[in-house]
Order: sequence, then structure tokens, then C-alpha cells
Amino acid sequence: MALERSEVEKIAHLARLGLEEADLPRTTETLNNILGLIDRMQAVDTDGIEPLAHPLETTQRLRADEVTESDHHNEYQAIAPAVEEGLYLVPKVIE
Repeated sequence: MALERSEVEKIAHLARLGLEEADLPRTTETLNNILGLIDRMQAVDTDGIEPLAHPLETTQRLRADEVTESDHHNEYQAIAPAVEEGLYLVPKVIE
């Protein structure tokens, strides 16, 4: 499926792209090359091939899920100007 110049102009208009007259032939050729690549990719027989989650079959090294910080919640709220039921109170800034 090759695009004609008029179709590229219509696509550019719909996409709100301002293409110069000199850019139309190159843009038409580029879009036709992209569509040709898509056609070749769709022609490949992929029956029996399992989809990949990632192109590189590697496993991610994960660190152990351990608590590394202690809870300072009460210490921080002790020095806050206003606290109520575990929440920080701030002045109203929007009416």
C-alpha cells in the first residue's frame, strides 16, 4: 500500500503539520518506506513463536525486601507546630 502525494497532504492537514512544498516528496517516500517495513514484518510467519516480555532474556537482580529505616513518625510530629490525630495541620491558603 503506497501513499500518494494527496494522501500525505491530507494526513499532514489532519495532524496539523505544516509541510512545505519541498518536503512533500521526501515525506511521502519516508512514509511509504515505513509502511513497506510494516508490510514485510506482517508477512513473517510467527506461528509457534512465544512473545517476549523483553528482547533480552535476562533476570533482574533484586535486593532483599528488608526494612532499612526506622519509624520517626512520632519524633517528627513532636516538633511540628500543629498536629491532630497523626496529621499535620497547616494554615488554610485557599478560600
